[in-house]
Amino acid sequence: MTPNRFDNNYFRNLVSSRGLLISDQVLFNGDSTDSIVTEYVNNPSTFDSDFAAAMIKMGEIDVLTGDNGIIRTRCTAAS
Repeated sequence: MTPNRFDNNYFRNLVSSRGLLISDQVLFNGDSTDSIVTEYVNNPSTFDSDFAAAMIKMGEIDVLTGDNGIIRTRCTAAS
């Protein structure tokens, strides 16, 4: 962990089999996402630009607010 700094250490930990959660470590277990993890470890600038692009994309999602949205009272049932 690198406190006070946003970097690719998360992915370096996965390669070293030190993922924080089992669900994290699954990202680097010999499957299709291994190449992405390896890319982010070897090229931190790729991670930085991909993360920035993802944040912009998330910011463009039209969130329903006020009376337009629906709050589920039961997560297992569609509203």
